[in-house]
Amino acid sequence: MAKQSTFSPTISDTHEVTNQASPLENYNAYESDQVLQQWIDKFGGSWGKEKLSKYGELVGGKLLSDGFEANKHKPEFVSHNRFGHRVDLVTFHPSYHSLMHEAISAEHHSLPWTNDKKGAHVVRAGLEFLHTQADPGSGCPLTMTFAAVPAIKHQPTLAKEWLSKITSTTYDPRNIPFYEKSGLTIGMAMTEKQGGSDVRANTTRAVQIGEDQGVATFEIVGHKWFCSAPMCDAFFVLAYTEIGLSCFLLPRWKPDGTKNPMHIQRLKNKIANVSNASSEVEFRGAFAWLVGEQGRGINTILDMVSMTRFDCMVGSSSIMSLAIQQALHHTGERSVFGKNLHEQPLMQNVLADLAIEAEAALAISMRMAKALDDDEHDFVRIGTAIGKYWICKRAPQHTYECMESIGAVALIADNVLARLYTESPVNAIWEGSGNVQCLDVLRTLQKEPLAVKAFIQELGQARNINELYDDYFIKLEASLSNKKDLEFRARRIVEKMALAWQAATLLLYGDTLIANSFIKSRLSDSGGHMYGTLDTSVNVAEIIARAKPKLNTNTA
Repeated sequence: MAKQSTFSPTISDTHEVTNQASPLENYNAYESDQVLQQWIDKFGGSWGKEKLSKYGELVGGKLLSDGFEANKHKPEFVSHNRFGHRVDLVTFHPSYHSLMHEAISAEHHSLPWTNDKKGAHVVRAGLEFLHTQADPGSGCPLTMTFAAVPAIKHQPTLAKEWLSKITSTTYDPRNIPFYEKSGLTIGMAMTEKQGGSDVRANTTRAVQIGEDQGVATFEIVGHKWFCSAPMCDAFFVLAYTEIGLSCFLLPRWKPDGTKNPMHIQRLKNKIANVSNASSEVEFRGAFAWLVGEQGRGINTILDMVSMTRFDCMVGSSSIMSLAIQQALHHTGERSVFGKNLHEQPLMQNVLADLAIEAEAALAISMRMAKALDDDEHDFVRIGTAIGKYWICKRAPQHTYECMESIGAVALIADNVLARLYTESPVNAIWEGSGNVQCLDVLRTLQKEPLAVKAFIQELGQARNINELYDDYFIKLEASLSNKKDLEFRARRIVEKMALAWQAATLLLYGDTLIANSFIKSRLSDSGGHMYGTLDTSVNVAEIIARAKPKLNTNTA
């Protein structure tokens, strides 16, 4: 006779789940972020608190969920309809449309262009910062639509017809001609296979075919290796005329209501930025309006590129901010070796260091937003290139360290850290890679003395506050005056400029503890190159408390 089992009938219940952190969700992403609030207030955005709080509640709840769904269900391309007609249609999951609708309703894409109140760029940057935490991918068409406004103003006739719909708070995704829609989104298609960032190597050609209300119209033939958000209503495109490289606005539908021959070849199968459709396209005699002067296409489009690079700064700062918030939330609820993980000395060193890095990135991003509000053109010219290079470069390593603080669970696809990590290199690559930004800074140093002067004056305001900073500033000035092997040393030069700018911004406008800790760990000879190398004199507990999400403000 078999011996009767002594196991409990609940043998399938192998264990009770303990010592696991709760998910950071169903919270107000703005009200819980003390650091974001302080920097927005510092640069004149306090009047936008109600708008930001309302959007923060969406981001920490509904839009966070939409972000996961929009990245799970990829955009799909339909080349022809069932009757054989070419439609070039990209379809999206409803969650993507929800993200776009809420962002456009909140004026993510338009606030500074429709509201002349001081601080509008700062408040709008806050909206972008929050939205990125829900889904960076949908931020791409939002950014391009926002950045299109200065570019389209180069052609006043087009601006008069298009601007009210570009800045409309109505999201209208219908696949119909632009003049029948209540709201428009704008994309850009610059990159070609043979050139990449070198747009002068483009082969796309444009031939004038007439005029439309006094605006020269062209027929464009060529290809674009990257066209993001191909369901936008029109695209800024660079192509060669007989005079030279010129800028055009190419609509998806012609003014006569017929489909413009902009043929999508395929959607890119990306490892990141999945919710956003990126495509390869061919123009087979596509209709377009000239924007700006013939032969000066790069100058025309630079106004748009400057804005998209600024958004890269804000977006990467947002990724870093949410990454450290996730790490602080997780380690604050998980016990290891008898203490909460975020109370262990070595972990405190790492977490505080990561918090300092994230705040320094946000600080110069918001300082650049203020510069846009104050029309500091020269400072914006050099600051966007420096900031875009440095913040976007720092984001991947920063995000990885936050993942390591959490552990293997951060690698799981339904953890927001996994998506942040795959997204983190995107901004460094798009809108001009790191080397392109460095070369842009060098050109500014050599040819735009007013921009250099504005930058040095900004840094000079922070002198006589911290001795280490003063020494670093003097060495930086000497480095900038040394013209030998400039291009070879470009990354090192831009890195020094970025660190000095972050230090100056923290000293002038920020928290004293954060400023001094940043300077001691980044500008001194004893500073480490890995996170978690702060000096024992740094009050890490206070830094952690400052950066940790304040979930007592939960409104969900």
